Amino acid sequence: MSVQNDYQTFIGLEIHIQLLTRTKAFCSCPAAFGDEPNTNVCPICLGYPGVLPALNEQALFMAYQVATALNCRLSPVTHFDRKNYFYPDMPKNYQISQFGSPVGLDGSIEFPYMGEIRKIRIHDVHLEEDAGKMIHAGDISLVDYNRAGTPLLEIVTEPDLTSGDETEAFIHYFRRFVRYLEVCDGNMEEGSLRCDANISINKPGRGLGTKVEVKNLNSSRFVRMALNYEYSRQRKVLEEGSSIQQETRLWNENRDISIVMRRKEESHDYRYFPEPDLPPFRPEQEYLQGVEKSLTELPLARQIRFTSAYGLSADQAAFLTEERERADFFEDAASCGADPLELYRWLSGDVLRHLNHARISLMESALSPARLADLLRMITDGTIHGKIAKKILQIIFDEDQDPLTIFEERGMRQITDEEEIRKIVQRVIAEDPAAAAQAAEGQQKVYGYFMGLIMKMSGGRADPRITRRILETEIKQETGEGA
Repeated sequence: MSVQNDYQTFIGLEIHIQLLTRTKAFCSCPAAFGDEPNTNVCPICLGYPGVLPALNEQALFMAYQVATALNCRLSPVTHFDRKNYFYPDMPKNYQISQFGSPVGLDGSIEFPYMGEIRKIRIHDVHLEEDAGKMIHAGDISLVDYNRAGTPLLEIVTEPDLTSGDETEAFIHYFRRFVRYLEVCDGNMEEGSLRCDANISINKPGRGLGTKVEVKNLNSSRFVRMALNYEYSRQRKVLEEGSSIQQETRLWNENRDISIVMRRKEESHDYRYFPEPDLPPFRPEQEYLQGVEKSLTELPLARQIRFTSAYGLSADQAAFLTEERERADFFEDAASCGADPLELYRWLSGDVLRHLNHARISLMESALSPARLADLLRMITDGTIHGKIAKKILQIIFDEDQDPLTIFEERGMRQITDEEEIRKIVQRVIAEDPAAAAQAAEGQQKVYGYFMGLIMKMSGGRADPRITRRILETEIKQETGEGA
């Protein structure tokens, strides 16, 4: 709850995630994105008369994983219901869902926001099937039923969020949460994570106001914009002495406004009744223990642990734990002896640039935790310096070789012999005495110019610290400053 201009804001979400199963919820059709329209369909997901659904075991297990990770009270028995309504993208004219006995109830999730840990209550977690997809082009509307029947998990929060900005931050964290559990890829652009947002405002102390739902938001930015718009719209309505209508609205991303879609239905409008073709499911203790064992350390807990175990700042730990594979990579490299802070610097700098340039993930790259740890160890023990390390990193990405092999086969050993370095320094000074005079006058940029020439002449192998010391000494002697 927050107070904005004498109004309290209450926001609850209905988050829908498409589960990462191979097949659909109640048939064996592939649950794949991007295939040719209406190719992943069968009589079951198209709702032909007389067909029988068969529950996807993996989808149910994932539902229990999410409910358990959200600290829900798990239902001792859960069954499916038919939710009856007509839409062009729902071929059966009903949706198989859980209404009377969802997988989990009364849970909670914590997430970081503005330097604090916020706790959001979870009303329920229930499993259902997705609808198809409507494609609108001018006066023509087309339907792709490939998505119809895809296993969809809905997570309903209590109205504990307080602003559009906070809600956007929560969605970002929730995406990390489901990706850590490996139950959803969290791709909002492809519709595998989307949400409906419910918002009401009221005078302080008067409790919830009249709820308005903003439907089918497929971007965290649109969620923030829609909720901030709705707050302003509802506040204006109330200040004009009118009443808020309970309704469902759509966000028009081209005009940055919400528009009325329909008056909000109540649960009785859907005429729920038990799905007669699917028996109730009663999870045994062994099943629930298997769910517990399958869970991983969640992103917030891992982020907090990284700050204490590795001496990282909150921001550094947040970056490293943003993706599970990045956190795993970091810990594996640290276990190989790499310094945690140096690991963070390289992962957030040069490594990230290579990944972004190639548009690949860490696991898809040729860089392994052991290779990065070996590379950093070579810097630490003085075998190479930073510029050589960057060259080796590039070759690792390009040619899939170990850093020590690259170092030995390409003669990248760092030059630390002072006499050898001095000869190179004397040569570059002799070739540009005017620049040497400017350096002697204290122009630091000229020192950088000379260092660049020396590195080029030495193939980047001259030790930078030794080189800088010798360069300063030689310039003073050459210009008579050392006399």
